[in-house]
Amino acid sequence: MASIRARSNGGNLFFDFQYQGFRCREQTLLKDTATNRKKLERVLAKIEKSILNGTFEYREYFPNSNMIKKLEAVQPEAEPEPDTPLFKDFAKEWLQENEVRWKDSYRKIIEGTLEKYLIPEFGKKEVSNITKSQVLKFRASLAKVKRGTQRALSNDRINHIMTPLRMILEDAADRYEFSMPLNGVKALKVDKTDVEPFSLEEVQKFLAKVRSDFRDYYIVRFFSGLRTAEVDGLQWKYVDFTNRRILVRETIVQGQMTTTKTPESRREVEMSTPVFEALKRQQKASKTSRTFVFTNARGKPLEHRNVTQRVWYPTLEKALLKRRRPYQTRHTAATLWMASGENPEWIARQMGHTTTRMLFTIYSSYVPNITRQDGSAMDRLLTSEGFDHA
Repeated sequence: MASIRARSNGGNLFFDFQYQGFRCREQTLLKDTATNRKKLERVLAKIEKSILNGTFEYREYFPNSNMIKKLEAVQPEAEPEPDTPLFKDFAKEWLQENEVRWKDSYRKIIEGTLEKYLIPEFGKKEVSNITKSQVLKFRASLAKVKRGTQRALSNDRINHIMTPLRMILEDAADRYEFSMPLNGVKALKVDKTDVEPFSLEEVQKFLAKVRSDFRDYYIVRFFSGLRTAEVDGLQWKYVDFTNRRILVRETIVQGQMTTTKTPESRREVEMSTPVFEALKRQQKASKTSRTFVFTNARGKPLEHRNVTQRVWYPTLEKALLKRRRPYQTRHTAATLWMASGENPEWIARQMGHTTTRMLFTIYSSYVPNITRQDGSAMDRLLTSEGFDHA
């Protein structure tokens, strides 16, 4: 243990401490007094702290000591500088270069993925030394149930974690000219998200049981096809009663107003009569905000997780309806439009899709279940035209 001691002959004080396996005794000219001991103890405390931190320079404290030559004789050779940066350093640089392209919400997701998953796993490795085997082992570990967690990560979540890793390593491989370790590694297979739209009868059951202060909110959701962030961030300045249109221009994500999800999401949604009347009632009843259409009691935008837990799921239980995510209101609008015979291209524009492909891929199988026709429309057409099928 380090200490300040006094010589038996003369009584001068000296330092006594351990460093790099040597016992170091460094003499002083100070007499053994309480004042001098306190002064040297403060110096010794600094020495011990710098030794722990790895910043201790012997020559700085004892420039004329005979120990310097002995210590230098056993100093290990300095490690060579790495050929490529450590992953944690390059990832930080990559984030700074790319965050200008992203929305705040996406930047926070990337930062969270780096901090929680990628830096702990690869942070101290040189980017050029990360191998495909290491990456695949890391991915496999994400799919295993961890102690203290309820379930393993889904394939979709794992793919989202792997995406920034792939982007970082691709950029690094291009800059420092090494082989990209993720070449040939495909994303994990993800099952299609269940689409469970409400029938018109189910919509009516839900609206009959929902809290009165949220009835118009859900009418707009069920019959407009707006996303959660779009309806929660809807402002009165974007409600065009004259032309019966909702202008989708901004959304709210994690409490912050931002642009639409995609350029195609910036669109004009035609108001059906139920939506028009619901917004008119909301305008008349609104006393808490002149900015946002739907707000909490304090006039602030709705917080979707709170509404989901306190209004959405309790209403499903009261109406004896299957438990479904609130996003199914958007799917419901699409299937009801298709079932009513609206032009698919018009529906795609209402939904913010560039083509009708998604409509026929996702929703077409639900239309017969809503109309209960299953081909009868063709029979009615042929009959009306006098087609003789005998």
